[in-house]
Amino acid sequence: MNRPFPNPGPVLEIAANSLASALAAQEGGAARIELCAALELGGLTPSPAQIALVRESLSIPVHVLVRPRAGDFAYSDEEHRTMLADIAHCAAAGCDGVVVGALTADGDVDVARCRELVAVADGLDLTFPRAIDVCRDPAAALEAAIELGFARVLSSGGAASAPAGSARLRRLVEQAGDRIAVMPGAGIDAGNIAALAAATGAREFHASAKRVLPSRMRFAPADALGMAGGETRSDAAEVRRIVEALRRAAEAA
Repeated sequence: MNRPFPNPGPVLEIAANSLASALAAQEGGAARIELCAALELGGLTPSPAQIALVRESLSIPVHVLVRPRAGDFAYSDEEHRTMLADIAHCAAAGCDGVVVGALTADGDVDVARCRELVAVADGLDLTFPRAIDVCRDPAAALEAAIELGFARVLSSGGAASAPAGSARLRRLVEQAGDRIAVMPGAGIDAGNIAALAAATGAREFHASAKRVLPSRMRFAPADALGMAGGETRSDAAEVRRIVEALRRAAEAA
């Protein structure tokens, strides 16, 4: 079973939506990345080409989000088969881990399907996604993730942002002990990560450190299709600020 401890110190994971974002995360000092597509939808599985390019370009661990569509985490049989195939592809591509999970229609961890996902991911580091934030009983979901062999769960504490959900995150961290890592994510930046670390007791954190770049297009028509502006990308300088703020918080503690 994968276990995250002992940790040499606090860990920052960056949600990277492209090769450029992944390189920025590495340059800024992130410990690893979660590679995904469509951050604006909460993240989806990236393309095989994207996975291959990122894996061959980075020296830090690459975890891949396996999520076939936006919306809830109760998947159809066809979606489940897609996730199994995506995990197998990530393993074959040399990725270090996957972020994956499934729920039942009643809001519990789908243990039967998750066992199949975990089996295909044999040898990969496993993160249970923010599906825990929409479970009817997060404490029971955490125990299920532990039993299934996940190394960590990503959570905002059931709130719109991790700082807003810090009280529940603290309870999950205390419940987890050293059996699994509870990794706060959503709305984390250099200005709030120190307070979040103190409030939750967590040792792993998840952020995107993103900014919107100006469009490269000289021709800019009216935003009739909702396509105005340039790409959203992780920023190396912001990653570095978050890493430094987390380091100072750890030293002060």
